[in-house]
Amino acid sequence: MSRGAAIVARVPGIWRDLELGAPEIARLGMDRINAARVALLGTLRADASPRISPVEPYVVAGQLLVGAMAWSRKAADLLRDPRYVLHSAVTGPDSGEGELKLHGSAAEAGHDLRSATATAWWTSFPPGKAVVFSLRIDQAVFIEWDTGHGMMTIHRWSPGRGYCQTSRTYP
Repeated sequence: MSRGAAIVARVPGIWRDLELGAPEIARLGMDRINAARVALLGTLRADASPRISPVEPYVVAGQLLVGAMAWSRKAADLLRDPRYVLHSAVTGPDSGEGELKLHGSAAEAGHDLRSATATAWWTSFPPGKAVVFSLRIDQAVFIEWDTGHGMMTIHRWSPGRGYCQTSRTYP
């Protein structure tokens, strides 16, 4: 196991913690991830400007994993500054699709996590060609849209504050 994966395993905020602390967010969020199979990952460039990239998230052994080609700017960003934001894909402005929003820090996953799923694209690349990151979750938000009634429900969770839910009308 790499040093980064060991750190993630001891720190609260892995996907399994979300499943236990806010099962509704985990269920709704996984439905969105599985529907599109792509999410948008925001990272910070060396000059601190934002970068956004598509990723294919996987849940393995209770951890949310994303991969990047080792030569990519996305990998360089996360290896230099592990802060990230992840947003589920939305296909249209009035689709009513929920939105999963996560933010936290990424750590390089160890070999055990990297090889734990046969369906991930990175399994066909050696570790020197693809980097796999485990995403630690500092905060998770899921927004449900009831477009017929103009109501949005916001589910929030963090390891320190736990779960809360609020609703309000929009626009």
